[in-house]
Amino acid sequence: MSYPSIFNDVIGPVMRGPSSSHCAASLRIGRICHDLMGGSISEILIEFDPNGSLATTHKEQGSDMGLFGGFLGWEAYDERLVNSEMHIGAAGIQVKIEIKDIQAEHPNTYQITLKNPRETHQVIAISTGGGMIEVIEIDGEKVSVAGDCFLTLIYAADLQKPESYFQQSGLSDEVEIHTAEGSFLAIKSQDFLDETLIEELKSLDGVSQIKQIRPVLPVLTGKNQTVPFITCEEMLAYNQDKNLSLWELAVRYESIRGNITSVEVLAKMEEIRIILKNAVETGLKGTKFEDRILGPQSVKFKSMMEDRKLITGDVLNRIIMYVSAIMEVKSSMGVIVAAPTAGSCGAMPGAVLGVVDSLILSDEEAVKALMIAGLIGVFIAAHSTFAAEVGGCQAECGSGATMAAAAIVHLAGGNLNQSISAASMALQSSLGMICDPIGNRVEAPCLNRNVMAASNALSCANMALADYDHLIPLDEVIETMYEVGKSIPNTLRCTNLGGLSITKTAKEIEARLTQKHFYKSC
Repeated sequence: MSYPSIFNDVIGPVMRGPSSSHCAASLRIGRICHDLMGGSISEILIEFDPNGSLATTHKEQGSDMGLFGGFLGWEAYDERLVNSEMHIGAAGIQVKIEIKDIQAEHPNTYQITLKNPRETHQVIAISTGGGMIEVIEIDGEKVSVAGDCFLTLIYAADLQKPESYFQQSGLSDEVEIHTAEGSFLAIKSQDFLDETLIEELKSLDGVSQIKQIRPVLPVLTGKNQTVPFITCEEMLAYNQDKNLSLWELAVRYESIRGNITSVEVLAKMEEIRIILKNAVETGLKGTKFEDRILGPQSVKFKSMMEDRKLITGDVLNRIIMYVSAIMEVKSSMGVIVAAPTAGSCGAMPGAVLGVVDSLILSDEEAVKALMIAGLIGVFIAAHSTFAAEVGGCQAECGSGATMAAAAIVHLAGGNLNQSISAASMALQSSLGMICDPIGNRVEAPCLNRNVMAASNALSCANMALADYDHLIPLDEVIETMYEVGKSIPNTLRCTNLGGLSITKTAKEIEARLTQKHFYKSC
C-alpha cells in the first residue's frame, strides 16, 4: 500500500491552470507517456469515455493543455503551458481526440495511444484528484504506477531471464519487481538503475527494449514504506506517551513516509509558503487574462477594506481578500499550489495566511500551520477523495475548510484536540456540496465556495476554541463525506451537466467564451 504524502497528495503540486484534476494530473500522465516513448512522439490518439467527466470538460478545464505540456516533457508550472497546443503542433506531433466508449470505470480516465516510426505504446491512466494519478495499464498489461518512483520497464520474450538476473544481482532488497503477464518486467526504485546494469540487461537473450520513466511526484515512495499512523484515531493513540503537538506529528508523519529528515520536511513547506505568499501579493496587484469569466475583484476589495468601507470584521475580510487573490492568480494562469486542489486552492491558504497576517505571526508559525493542514489532508486522502468528479465540491472546498480549521486553531493558541474538533465541525458543515462550474470554467461559483470554505474554517476554529462539542469523530466524518459523494449524481460532479452549469446565463457565458476562443484560434 502507498500511503499519502503531504507534499504529493495534499499540499501540491505547484502548478498553473484552472484545475489540478485536469491540468496537473494530465501533465503528469503526459510526462510518463513522454518518457515511455523516449521523448520521440509523432502521433497521439487520446480517447475519453462519453460517460466520464473528461468528455465534456477536457478542453475548457485544461486536460488538453496539460497533456500537451506533458508530452513535451514540461513541468506543471511551465510558463508556456497556456500555449501548449501551439507548441505541440510546432513539434510536429499529430494529436487526435476522440470520445469513445472505452469501458472506463473511473470518470477521469485517459486512454492514450502513442506512435513514432519505430514503435507504438498505449497507456491508460486516471486522475484521482488534486493532481494525483494512477497509470493502470501499459500496453495491455495491468500496472499500478503513481509516478512516485523511478520506473524501468524491461520488455523481453522470456521475462524469467531478467527477473533471475535481478535476483542474482543482490538488488532485490532495494527494488520492487513486478512481473506483468506477458510484455515486460517493471522495476520500481529510488533512482535509475546503474548504466552498467542497463547494458548487461540489454545483452540478455530476448530483451527487446528497456524504458526508463522518471517520477512525477516530489516525494518518492520506497520499498516496504511505513507510516506511524493513517487515521486520526491512530494518531491520538500514537501520541499518548509522546505529547507531541499536531504540527510535530505532521512533520514526523511526512519524515517517516518519505524517508526524509524533519529539516527537509520543514524546508519543503517553507518553499510552499513562499509560493502561496507570492500568489497573494500577485493577485492583489491585479491580474490580466483574456480567457476567463471574472476579473481582478480582490483589488477593489482591498481598496474598500483599507478605506473602512466594508462591514467590520478585519480577520474575515482579510481572509476573503487573500482567498480571492489566490483564485484570481489561478484563473489567470499564474503559479499556485493545489492545496488540496486547484479548484479549492484559495480556501485553506487564504484562511491560514489571512490569520497569520492579521495576528502578526511569524513565517515559522505559518509553516507549522500549513503542516497541520497537510496532515488533516492526509487523513482525507487516505480514506476519501479530493476529486470533485468523485465526491462533488465537498471533496475540494469542504476538505480545504477542514484542513484550514485545524490550522487556525493552532495559530490562535489552541490545542491538538481543539484542532481536531474544528476540523470535524468544518467538514460536517460541508457535506453535500455539489460541483457545477459556470461556463465550464473553474472560476465561479468556485470563488464563492472557496470564500465560504475559508469562512467556515474560521467559524469552526472559534467554536472549537470555545470547546463546542463536535460529537462525530473526524475519521467518521471523512468516511461519511466519501459515502455522500458517491450518492451525488454525476451531473453535479464537475461534468458541466447540472446545477448552475446549465442555467440560461451560464450557457450564454460558455458560448461567448467558446466563440472568443474560436476567433482567437483562427
